[in-house]
Amino acid sequence: MKIGFIGTGVMGHAIVEHLMAAGHDLAVYNRTKSKTDDLVANGATWQDSPKAITEVSELVFTMVGYPQDVEETYYRKETGIFSADVSGKILVDLTTSTPSLAVKIAETALEKGAEGLDAPVSGGDLGAKNGTLTIMVGGSERAYQQVVPVFEQFGKTYLLHGDSGKGQHAKMANQIMIAGTMTGMTEMLVYANQAGLDLDKVLDTLAGGSASNWSMINYSPRILAENYSPGFFVKHFVKDLKIALDEAKKMGIDLPSTTLAEQLYEKLENAGYGDDGTQALIKLWWQDGKKS
Repeated sequence: MKIGFIGTGVMGHAIVEHLMAAGHDLAVYNRTKSKTDDLVANGATWQDSPKAITEVSELVFTMVGYPQDVEETYYRKETGIFSADVSGKILVDLTTSTPSLAVKIAETALEKGAEGLDAPVSGGDLGAKNGTLTIMVGGSERAYQQVVPVFEQFGKTYLLHGDSGKGQHAKMANQIMIAGTMTGMTEMLVYANQAGLDLDKVLDTLAGGSASNWSMINYSPRILAENYSPGFFVKHFVKDLKIALDEAKKMGIDLPSTTLAEQLYEKLENAGYGDDGTQALIKLWWQDGKKS
């Protein structure tokens, strides 16, 4: 297929590599052009705007930072996706964004003869590199089935959760769960270290029991190696948790644990660690992430 990809950051870059390896014709765009240089060197085609990407593609993926970036990518006059003729195309937003914006994009797409899917992903940098992402989709069954063969090339799990916006709601459920495992994993390490335990032995023990979880398995080793490179940015996790709490408020439910997690991550971001990976939460206890 002729696929356009807008947003070649940590995860988007790896997804594009999988799509190119599968033989698709890729057109790429990123606000920082240099982040596409190696992709272009390996056969992708650079286009200078979301509109230009859309004009040469049958299927367009977007994966940008924040809801305002998504809105600008789709709706910016003269250079946005919807300034192109989108008739007959499928537009898939992989960004974690708001359910309401997902609905708006899908409605606009339909008005213009296209299909829109919200399809946020989970799995971080490792999932993107390994092609094992979890993809949570909202939109029509027809559009979903058309994109499934492409999802297969960079995802391990992909499910349609309902109409437009439901993919974003599923991602909020995912982030609420991760908020709990990340805070639990961090406090576990702080406690075990203060108690004088061998942290490698503790991790081996916990991994064999009911305390085992994805966050611990994937992020604890990075913490012990003092590796805070972003598999997923702190600043983006703060964004996600704010969206989740806002949606919870709209539904009239209270999420005290998620509220506390958001406050901790916002404190971490305000301390200057917004561009670190989410495992940097330990820095609220350990000086620069180094255990005493």
